[in-house]
Amino acid sequence: MSKSTLNAALALAAALTVAACDTYTPPPISQGPVAVTAVTLESHPIALHRELSGRTSPFLVSEIRPQANGIIKARQFTEGGLVEAGQALYQIDDAAYRAAASGARAQVARAEATLTSARLTATRFAELAKSHAVSVQDNENAIAALKQAEADLDAARAALESANVTLGYARITAPISGRIGKSSVTQGALVTANQSVPLATVQQLDPIYVDLTQSSAELLQLRRQVANGDIQNAELPVTIMLEDGTEFPHRGTLAFSEVSVDPGTGSFAIRVVVDNPDHVLLPGMYVRAVVASGVRGNALLVPMQGIARDAKGDASVMVVNAQGRAEQRPVVVSQAIGDKWLVESGLAAGDKVIVAGLQKIQPGTEVQVSPMSAAPAGPHASAATGPGAAAPASPQ
Repeated sequence: MSKSTLNAALALAAALTVAACDTYTPPPISQGPVAVTAVTLESHPIALHRELSGRTSPFLVSEIRPQANGIIKARQFTEGGLVEAGQALYQIDDAAYRAAASGARAQVARAEATLTSARLTATRFAELAKSHAVSVQDNENAIAALKQAEADLDAARAALESANVTLGYARITAPISGRIGKSSVTQGALVTANQSVPLATVQQLDPIYVDLTQSSAELLQLRRQVANGDIQNAELPVTIMLEDGTEFPHRGTLAFSEVSVDPGTGSFAIRVVVDNPDHVLLPGMYVRAVVASGVRGNALLVPMQGIARDAKGDASVMVVNAQGRAEQRPVVVSQAIGDKWLVESGLAAGDKVIVAGLQKIQPGTEVQVSPMSAAPAGPHASAATGPGAAAPASPQ
């Protein structure tokens, strides 16, 4: 057999082999139930939270300004330290004020002596007037002199009190307890009464305020839900999250909500009071607060792995129907609570939602279900604690 004939025979054999492969049909695979894992939904009371951002601000602030003119003789505090209300902070040279106070005391002594003399004269003239030994005019003059001496004494005492007040201004004290900042003046500096630049600032940091902002649209939605009976108001503690993501050990309480909405941002202010004994929170610090918005009495939570979304963002789940087959069902979820979604509509207590094995099934597939616990999403789903109690999510 020639070489060309051999090649042609090999090519024909290869073509017959390929054709045989193309026409081969594998034997059918038995379509038994597909093993999946599903969670049976149960309703639970859930504390709904909202995570808001804000800044800290001091509970009390006092800018220290002099109320008298003079030269600073001494600074009597450590910058950045803690001071108590009434503690001396600065001492102004008070020589002139002490001299003025001494002069005022001398005027009081003179007025007292004048009053004593006027009183004796008035008493004597009153006795003489009974026997007509002095004229009525002289008696009336004595009485008037007594009253004038009494008024002069009152004026002298008021002047002394004023001088003592001014003398007291030379000793500048802390009006509140708190942490004091740096001093803007040093010893020998000239200060004036009620100057615009403060000498120092004292801030009370325990407790401390956390000022938050919340959308007015969220407030309206919350009020509608309360009015409809979907949720109940709850006064729950506020969890504070620090800038590094750690949870602040002390809980806060709501102090008040602003009565007006900022027209520029469409939000209103919320103020939270937090104990800050170690001064971890400092004024101006950025924090996040997990604030309770209410309690949902019969809430349904679906594990996140059981929620699928289409190109439009619409959510759906696969449930096990009464015939033991997978059924796709559209749902509406509102917010994440821990590792679960809060269901608003589309599901009911007792529904079995498939959370594992979804890639092996499609609507109508017969399934064999392995149960999964449907407990609430840990402490984040209750009123207890939980730093991530409710991360904000866009309602669908």
